[in-house]
Amino acid sequence: MEYRRTILLWPFSLVYGLLTAIRNFLYNSGLLKSYEFNLPVICVGNLAVGGTGKTPHTEYLAALLQKEFNVAVLSRGYKRLSRGFRFADSSGTSADIGDEPLQIAGKFPGITVAVDGNRVRGIRTILEEKPSTGVIILDDGYQHRRIKPGFSILLTACDRLMINDHLLPYGNLRERARNMNRADIILITKCPPGISPVQRRIIVKDVNKWPYQNLYFTTVVYGRPVRIFDAEGRENDIFDETDPKKISLLLVTGIADPRPLAKHLEDKTGELVHLSFGDHHAFTPTDIIKIKEAWKTLKGEKRYIITTEKDAVRLREFTNIADEIRSSSYYLPIEIDFLNDDREEFNNLITDYVRKNKRNNRVSPVKRIH
Repeated sequence: MEYRRTILLWPFSLVYGLLTAIRNFLYNSGLLKSYEFNLPVICVGNLAVGGTGKTPHTEYLAALLQKEFNVAVLSRGYKRLSRGFRFADSSGTSADIGDEPLQIAGKFPGITVAVDGNRVRGIRTILEEKPSTGVIILDDGYQHRRIKPGFSILLTACDRLMINDHLLPYGNLRERARNMNRADIILITKCPPGISPVQRRIIVKDVNKWPYQNLYFTTVVYGRPVRIFDAEGRENDIFDETDPKKISLLLVTGIADPRPLAKHLEDKTGELVHLSFGDHHAFTPTDIIKIKEAWKTLKGEKRYIITTEKDAVRLREFTNIADEIRSSSYYLPIEIDFLNDDREEFNNLITDYVRKNKRNNRVSPVKRIH
């Protein structure tokens, strides 16, 4: 699917492409300094702006590695209002640490979650404050060239492959698709569960990965609806044993690409109304009123509000929402799964890298790369 904007923006894309090319050249040549740490650092990122599923893939890695290692996740905390380094925990707010770090901290209380726009300083602080850390996952760190990760995972959505996109602001790419060469693994995300072998082969051919790279396909798996305003996070199968025609859903999203979720809900309801906000939207009291009024217009016997887990993090911070809205509000948790039985191979690649590069406390924690 093409994500082009007006052709008038094409000249600005050329300028943007030149600037990013110069920046990458300076890092590749050593004129700008990069840093490498003496413990496993795994980067999860993309070339496009949003919509590839970085957070669920980061959570997948955290769940995989926490079984054996002390895991830390470092994010910049996109759209937070605070500055500098901060540790995240479930008692924080999205304004303090960002919605995605807050979500990860709430789901994985046993790992370290931190935010810092300066990733070098962020890793140094984590190692100083949490010296037992065994592996660091950089969330959305592919363009952060000041750090040279030991392992890079690049994500691209199946329906808008990076090779078919264009540079900002005409398209959605942060840098040219050829810069996928820095990745160790390329993940084709958000694939239809029934994607055919022929379609997979076409994508592999089009992406044209390097011989040293591994390429896998992942899909989104939706969980059971969970009450947003329930401290215990109880699930409830609101769709089970109910005629879909009797259900009306108000879908509220503040994410980059809500289309897959909307499509998933279409056959579960007789009426679907979608309120779409911008990615990482900071909900306001006015938005809450708008949500309530839209919910009241639903015509089904059973009326529910459905949102994403990331949006639920921000909505949960409102304490004055009417009880009828609170009791009708749910989010759909998501996980990722690997297609073509590639889960074990991917897991082994990740765990083998971490095991072979375990931290050596006798070595200086950082060195410059030229």
